[in-house]
Amino acid sequence: MTPVGIEAVNVYAGTARISVPALFAGRGLDPARLGNLMMDNRSVALPCEDPVTNAVNAARPLLERLTPEQVARIEVLVTSTESGIDYSKSVSSYVHGYLGLSRACRLVEVKQACYAATAALQLGLGYLASGVSPGGKVLLIATDVTLVDEEAEYAEPSMGTGAVAVLLSDNPRVLTVDQGAFGLHCYDVLDSARPGPTFDIADSDRSLFAYLDCLSNSFRDYRSRVEGADFATTFDYLAMHTPFAGMVRAGHRKMMREFARTQPAGVDEDFNRRLAPALVYPRRTGNLCSGSVYLALASLIDNAPIEDGARVGLYSYGSGCSAEFFSGVVDTESKRAVAEMRIGAHLEVRAELSFEQYCELAAENRTCLVPERDRRIDPERHLAVLESHGQSRDLLVFTGTKDYRRTYEWITAGPRRPAAEPENGRGMT
Repeated sequence: MTPVGIEAVNVYAGTARISVPALFAGRGLDPARLGNLMMDNRSVALPCEDPVTNAVNAARPLLERLTPEQVARIEVLVTSTESGIDYSKSVSSYVHGYLGLSRACRLVEVKQACYAATAALQLGLGYLASGVSPGGKVLLIATDVTLVDEEAEYAEPSMGTGAVAVLLSDNPRVLTVDQGAFGLHCYDVLDSARPGPTFDIADSDRSLFAYLDCLSNSFRDYRSRVEGADFATTFDYLAMHTPFAGMVRAGHRKMMREFARTQPAGVDEDFNRRLAPALVYPRRTGNLCSGSVYLALASLIDNAPIEDGARVGLYSYGSGCSAEFFSGVVDTESKRAVAEMRIGAHLEVRAELSFEQYCELAAENRTCLVPERDRRIDPERHLAVLESHGQSRDLLVFTGTKDYRRTYEWITAGPRRPAAEPENGRGMT
């Protein structure tokens, strides 16, 4: 079979952040629970950032490293999101134009909570492996915003905002996926949901139990398909969906006890060696929903001493629920490919918000997905924050709606220019 997998990956986690201890203090939450959460800070959206801008700002740096001929070979664009902006029109329709992709391209949006990106990844890899279009590429972008506030209590500090762009091809520089090596588990459960465009609901205990149950059972299914698969020895590293790092630690502990019968000291050593590098970035962003497991993968590759032929076990979970355990191989070229995107450096330069600034933004951000016929958002209000990221590249910002159509502009460290509707599939100017 032709090797297929992830050619490139990039993360956009907004331009602002808040310290999780500061958020705990501001909300009056019990600081004793900080240790279980294992979060350092979380990304915070500005009112001029939405699912479209997050997606474009994550993907554009990937495309800038391709030749025009390679960009033209992107034949499928998939957005996965819980933050849809229309019941009919997909986020990918906007993203396609602002990225300047070919008009000979399939556009689609998928939804299954935090699992959706992995479903799209497997479908995209199947398309590439079939050989129906040799040299073709698939661009997958997981993009979301968060709507939580103080009503979410301890879930609020764990939620992030942003997007992860994943380019799939037969040149898998980042991850060569083990074809046919996967395990699945799903059933109907209401552990979290977004019934409307202004709020989320969550049952934290039920979500934890569903996450852990699906982890065990999806690996059992993986083991039934992959002869000799062993949780403790088959995988050099692990990357998991990370609602918060403490949940991943709980999942790892359960798996080591259940499948390896490891003593507590051995569990801690294994966690620090195989999983902790995958949590460096998630601890600094919060839950990026369906992009979370690919954020963890990027974190792992950037922060672990990867050697050629290292196998990674990946666990993807989405509330509702649907889950998959799969695997792939990374090497020293993977480290070079991920390092090119300078993900850690971009996370570091996000502007630090005070608790008061955060509360003001959170109240306004709750209306991000509410449809309005005419609305104006002025990015100039947030220019200082935007320019902390915009010094190195242009960023797309949300400027409102006109007759229900969402409008956008490019912003840079210098003068802004309108992001006009692209003609003939050209938008990257």
